[in-house]
Amino acid sequence: MWRDPGIPTDSFYEVRPDCTDVPKTRFKIKAGKTLSARRWKAAFGTEGYLDMASTISRIQRGGVHPTIRGEVWEFLLGCYDPKSTFDEREQLRQRRREQYASWKEECRNMDYLVGSGRIITAPIITEDGEPIQEPLVLLEANPDRGITPSHRNDHKTGDKLQENASTVSRSSEKVRDKKIIQWKLTLHQIGLDVVRTDRTLVFYEKQEHLSKLWDILAVYAWIDKDVGYCQGMSDLCSPMIILLDDEADAFWCFERLMRRLRGNFRCTESSVGVEVQLSNLAAITQVVDPKLHQHLEALGGGDYLFAFRMLMVLFRREFSFGDSLYLWEMMWALEYDPDLFSLYEDPSPGGEKGELHKVKPKSMRQFGKFERENLKNGGKNSDAPLPISIFLVASVLKTKSSKLMQEARGLDDVVKILNDITGNLDAKKACSGAMKLHRKYLKKAKKP
Repeated sequence: MWRDPGIPTDSFYEVRPDCTDVPKTRFKIKAGKTLSARRWKAAFGTEGYLDMASTISRIQRGGVHPTIRGEVWEFLLGCYDPKSTFDEREQLRQRRREQYASWKEECRNMDYLVGSGRIITAPIITEDGEPIQEPLVLLEANPDRGITPSHRNDHKTGDKLQENASTVSRSSEKVRDKKIIQWKLTLHQIGLDVVRTDRTLVFYEKQEHLSKLWDILAVYAWIDKDVGYCQGMSDLCSPMIILLDDEADAFWCFERLMRRLRGNFRCTESSVGVEVQLSNLAAITQVVDPKLHQHLEALGGGDYLFAFRMLMVLFRREFSFGDSLYLWEMMWALEYDPDLFSLYEDPSPGGEKGELHKVKPKSMRQFGKFERENLKNGGKNSDAPLPISIFLVASVLKTKSSKLMQEARGLDDVVKILNDITGNLDAKKACSGAMKLHRKYLKKAKKP
């Protein structure tokens, strides 16, 4: 019997030729399984209403074709209501673009580098609000391209220097507002992370793409004052820049993703938000694989900090770029809730999911498979349901259970064994494993 071998997605996310150790993608576009551009278009009615149930069913089977990934993700992440019309969505899109432009201008007024097409990787301000006037900082913020000492007296270069001097003087006064100081302190950290993010991709050889990523993260850090910017956010935002041409659309897609994950990034003096997820991971492993949990505790890994990165950036390091996108859309389709748009339609970004725990008289077909299991097995009770990402990590630990039990004699061994999975995981199998573990956990957790 002939089987469709599928088309690999490497060509859609071109890797630089000098990067030879990058994991190859395993995801293949398969006719009849992958959501194609033709099927996506056919899923809309004449007015624009989207048949979301059939769409998520198709995604759960074979992912999304890269050519339509950005617009599909906007629905999966709750940017748009499937029950809205083409006109309603276009009006909402324009309003959001205007809102983003307004926030970006607000940031530009605080620091002229926002929207300039440049990024910074050196601090520009002290914790007391004093601007840093070191030559290297000024050079990075105001590069005199093509100007050498021998040309300093040339009229054109003189004009250029005067223009740069005037922009520097706008930022040379002491800042007294603590919120602005805090925001400005994050700008160089964003820059440092941006220049390291997905640098194996040809896409980021263009400065305009790097600066777009920096601008979005700078704006987000300003509007979400509770969380600001934390390392790892650039990994979550980068795919949005690649998939959506318009910067504002990419921003809103990222903002909706952050509503799911921002709790992981919220820090206090004594804890990091992701510790709650790690604690849940420990509880799940204790239920589904008590011997492994006991072994990890004996090694001093009972806090599960070795899984920190997987949860923070949703397996971006463990998969190729293409496969990580496939994994994400599979997760979101499995977790899909038909009320996602109304839960997220909060005028102030930086919010989180609203109340998700009420079982509503809707067709179960409208929910993703993971959410259906929660509804059927009582996973949506007074406590917030656990996200599928935790079960994905638990599934990885389960598959490596015997190796960890036999070979791990310390935490370094645990980290080494888990690092070996990079490039060797299959996204669809990982999701299937997470679903099986989820069902097992819900059944065992219900027992006294």
